[in-house]
Amino acid sequence: MRLLLDTQIVYWLFYEQRNVPSGARVLIEEADEFFVSAVSIWEIAIKVRIGKMKADPRRLVERLDTAGFDELPVLSRHAMLVAEMPLYHSDPFDRLLVAQAESEQLNLITADALLKQYSELVIQV
Repeated sequence: MRLLLDTQIVYWLFYEQRNVPSGARVLIEEADEFFVSAVSIWEIAIKVRIGKMKADPRRLVERLDTAGFDELPVLSRHAMLVAEMPLYHSDPFDRLLVAQAESEQLNLITADALLKQYSELVIQV
């Protein structure tokens, strides 16, 4: 299985491990490949800047690389798909993650039940 981790899952893995759902841990351990999107780093950086999260985005990128996560860049085809998506969810970061999962045929692992409406590729944990 090829996984794309939602921003919240990434944050929990590196900053609040007690919050990582057991289902997410199992899926990550069993995955053939796991990706973190540049979207998630961007979202965390913004939330750090406005005081909604405590993290060091630069250090997080280093830790992701050391841990063996593959980076998924944002491509124009990902952004383009967002325009075609229904408005089940208003968060632009989450919508772009779903578009990336669809485009790259990755399972998006998330705790957000609203995202499940978009695709069978979304796995809520």
